[in-house]
Amino acid sequence: MSDLYRSAISARLDKLPQLPTITPYAAEDEDEEGEENDSLGSLPSMPPPRSSVQSLGTRQRREPNPDYAPISAEGYFDQAVEVAVPSSGLSFRVYYSPPTVSTIAKGTVMVCHHGAGYSGLSFACFAKEIKTMANGECGVLALDARRHGKTKPIDDTISDEDLSIDVLSKDAYSLITTLFPSVTESPSFLLVGHSMGGSVLVRTCGMLQERKYRITGVAVLEAVEGFAIEALPHMNKLLDSRPVGFDSIEEAIEWHVSNHTVRNSLSARISVPSLFVPSEPLTDHEPAFKWRTSLRSTAPYWESWFSGLSSRFLAVRAARLLVLAGTDRLDKELMIGQMQGKFQ
Repeated sequence: MSDLYRSAISARLDKLPQLPTITPYAAEDEDEEGEENDSLGSLPSMPPPRSSVQSLGTRQRREPNPDYAPISAEGYFDQAVEVAVPSSGLSFRVYYSPPTVSTIAKGTVMVCHHGAGYSGLSFACFAKEIKTMANGECGVLALDARRHGKTKPIDDTISDEDLSIDVLSKDAYSLITTLFPSVTESPSFLLVGHSMGGSVLVRTCGMLQERKYRITGVAVLEAVEGFAIEALPHMNKLLDSRPVGFDSIEEAIEWHVSNHTVRNSLSARISVPSLFVPSEPLTDHEPAFKWRTSLRSTAPYWESWFSGLSSRFLAVRAARLLVLAGTDRLDKELMIGQMQGKFQ
């Protein structure tokens, strides 16, 4: 990782183009969702806590645990932006910390894409660390993919249901080219993707390079074609163990931490609230909060996310970094590639 990281921060930087911004940490009016103060500096108001008991009778209430109270992303990203991308029919939620040191070159920005079911705030702690370690010389931009987080269709006539790999890759490409329309004035990009997001950005890399955008490197986190494809038959059983929802955001955060879905409790308190929406209509038979993205509903796309990933990753015309829990997860193609020194 160190070589790829150094290649990102060693680029000489210049002032980046201004992104369309929401006033950081200020209240937003979102009439469609009925939310207030939806910014980095504050969280949506929440209904009274309800228990996670899934019985058909009266639901047993449970007091939220203050140790798992949500916290703001203020201080982790500099700003939240809403970016309308007509070609995708979506208004993307983007979290952005621009470089703060200007030099002769155009700069480098890490573009971070989350995995299925997560959001751009999964990279909040990471973004703060990069900003500190790089002394402001490297920017970080994290996005909410379609049907995730705060990204939503531009209007009610547009569907965001399609999560096929081609659509997700075009979304990422369209968002980046909308934010940085001029190739000559654009910074170089370091693409960082977790799981599904890694596969998305591997494909997006070539699309950007065809337009002559400068790609410093591609980092894929915990995504291996062979390992993922072998695990797919077990996914439904795994999802059976997931609660359908929670009675409070605190309870949702606690579940993620206690089950090691998110091992860093600070990261969980920042990112998990964006994974849920209030249940409508709310009844005594349902939890107060349900998943923003139903992973079971994404099943038709699982295989497409990972098929061909290994060969595409090895063919990337930039520095390549693969981060895994252990080398035992490498498939045959990647194992050979590692022996040949094709990636770190």
